[in-house]
Amino acid sequence: MIPAERQKKMLSLLKSQEVISISELVDLLDVSHMTIRRDIEKLESIGKVNSVSGGVQLAQAIHSELSHDMKISQFSHEKEKIGHLAANAITPNATIYLDAGTTALEIAHQIIQRNDLLIITNDFVIATYLMTHSSNDIYHTGGKVDGANQSTVGAKVADFLLNMNIDIAFISTSSWDMKGLSTPSEDKVVVKQAIAKSSKLVYLISDASKYGHIATFHALDIEKVDFIITDSLLPESVCSELKEKDIIVLKA
Repeated sequence: MIPAERQKKMLSLLKSQEVISISELVDLLDVSHMTIRRDIEKLESIGKVNSVSGGVQLAQAIHSELSHDMKISQFSHEKEKIGHLAANAITPNATIYLDAGTTALEIAHQIIQRNDLLIITNDFVIATYLMTHSSNDIYHTGGKVDGANQSTVGAKVADFLLNMNIDIAFISTSSWDMKGLSTPSEDKVVVKQAIAKSSKLVYLISDASKYGHIATFHALDIEKVDFIITDSLLPESVCSELKEKDIIVLKA
């Protein structure tokens, strides 16, 4: 069986069961572990599948995002731990960027006792919280308002960020895989790309539930990320592959 036929068979098998182990695929397709791993890497590179611990699953498509109010109650414990670990990575007198989202809001909760930071954000909730509770310098990017996510998006946000020199950027996302970050909102693409260009260090902050999802618009190559702060549920196989790309994974 040639690779294309084998990969087509693998996708067909995954349509009938959520996850298939590598050992099971070896038996079903009568090939070596190495061959199966190469097939998975090929399918993953084109966004068809995602690796999980010891196996593979179909990539899951996202066509819209939850509102800010709905997100805030999801995986709150994991987000709190991610926020704590991220806050500890912030060096003295740094200029930092907090991306829109409830995970970045947890970082804001952890840094209000500091007074040595310049904080940039496109998130209204984060900006309001910091204005009330923090003495750090705060900049909001302005731009087109995304009411559901209580933030701003689009080219005006990107223009603002491209004129800033950022030490550490904490980027959030609703979906990512080994290819990179994706979003159902085209207006968010230019924002993610501008953050990466303007920042010395880029941290992806994401609970493990976001991994393996793919949205309509590719926003940022995974190679643009220096660190990923996540929770303990991200599979070790994914961490190993990220390590091969020189991306450091920190599990909260």
